[in-house]
Amino acid sequence: MQEVLFTAAGHAVTLAEAIAVGAGLAAFMVFLVVVGLFRRSRAGALAAEEEALRAAALDRRLADLARIQFETAGRVQGLAEVLSQRQSELARAVAERLDATSHRLGESMSTAARATHESLTRIAERLVMVEAAERSLSDLSSQVISLRETLANKQARGAFGQARMEAIVADGLPRGSFAFQHTLSNGRRPDCAIFLPGDPRPLLVDSKFPLESVTAMREAPTAEARKAAAQRLRGDLLKHVNDVAERYLLPGETQDVALIFVPSESVYADIAEHFDAVVQQAYRLRVVLVSPSLLMLAVQVVQAIAKDARMRAEADRMRAEVTALVGDVARLRERVGELARHFSQVGDDVGRVLISADKIARRGLRLEQLDFDAPLETPPAGAPAGE
Repeated sequence: MQEVLFTAAGHAVTLAEAIAVGAGLAAFMVFLVVVGLFRRSRAGALAAEEEALRAAALDRRLADLARIQFETAGRVQGLAEVLSQRQSELARAVAERLDATSHRLGESMSTAARATHESLTRIAERLVMVEAAERSLSDLSSQVISLRETLANKQARGAFGQARMEAIVADGLPRGSFAFQHTLSNGRRPDCAIFLPGDPRPLLVDSKFPLESVTAMREAPTAEARKAAAQRLRGDLLKHVNDVAERYLLPGETQDVALIFVPSESVYADIAEHFDAVVQQAYRLRVVLVSPSLLMLAVQVVQAIAKDARMRAEADRMRAEVTALVGDVARLRERVGELARHFSQVGDDVGRVLISADKIARRGLRLEQLDFDAPLETPPAGAPAGE
């Protein structure tokens, strides 16, 4: 009865209020009828009868109104039930939608959580890689600083150039074909001595180089300073070339050419480009400046010479072995011929033995049969007696 039927002027009208209003209206109409009847009672008999008829009609109308009111109340009740059912269905649909939305939201949050976890994992892996790269850069920077300190120190720089030269020679030549710090008859000890096959004279390599002059020429702030540094480098190079030619070129003891190892390709390129006169003077003194790539090429040439010498030695050994093998085959042919003659003689002897065995068998058969009347077999002509 408290269900809202409609709203009028902002006020919600319930079923009970609608019934009460209908009852009020009915009571008001009854009151009006009673007042009319009272007024018309004084009219006379005809008016009273007419009023009675009108009262009957009014009763009928009131009955119709009550019936309509009852039907309206039933319809309102049915509408309230329908509204209640629709409200339940709406609540169920809203609940289902909320459940589906919650489920999708949970899945979305789970997916987002997994994606976030994977992203954080990848970020952590990349951070580890960045830390490793940072450590590598730190190590590289420390190595570069160490290399700079090494190149700044003359003794350390000489050790660096010698170590690089020794690595190139040791990687390209077999053991026994080179020696480091080899002592000459004049007491000098070159950095490396390379021995060629079949020649006792070593090829000497010096790994010392005046790098200070090159650095000064490269870092010169003005043209005058660069010219002075170039003059200094030219003098240092000529002095070093003369020292190598004087100390390491010994007639009859060493090769006619000595090598000066320049441990940097860029430095060698600068010397070849700007100091051609020094390079030509070194050639005239039979001293050759080589970069790491040229030293590697020279080592490969020596390796090819050594390989060719070993191949010639092995070819001579193979020729001697083939000659000995031919002699062995000839002796084997003679011995096979002798063996064939022995086999022929043994075959003849075996044939005679078979003939004697056949005779013995036949005589044994006659003895078994006690047949002594058969004439004795005479040996064929030319056969030895007793066969």
